[in-house]
Amino acid sequence: MANHKSALKRMRQSETRRLRNRKVTSQLKTVLKSFYSAVDAKTSGAEMSEIHRSTVSKIDRAATRGIMHKRAAARKVARITAYMRKAQAPAAAND
Repeated sequence: MANHKSALKRMRQSETRRLRNRKVTSQLKTVLKSFYSAVDAKTSGAEMSEIHRSTVSKIDRAATRGIMHKRAAARKVARITAYMRKAQAPAAAND
């Protein structure tokens, strides 16, 4: 346990940030799960692009806040975009 006033304040700040980071990380996992399930369910093009846009937005926001590293965020965005395009490509080829 900290004894100095500044150390006590730092502990309070760290706890607040830890809880915020945990909340955002949890929300990111939920958003990614819903994105993958939407792609697997063969959601329509317009709706899928909206889901993709909101997912990318959440990832970028987490990277901007420092909750996720910017390169990790870029990697995730690239992977979900590739996953979506791969799922949509056979449908376009069959039409």
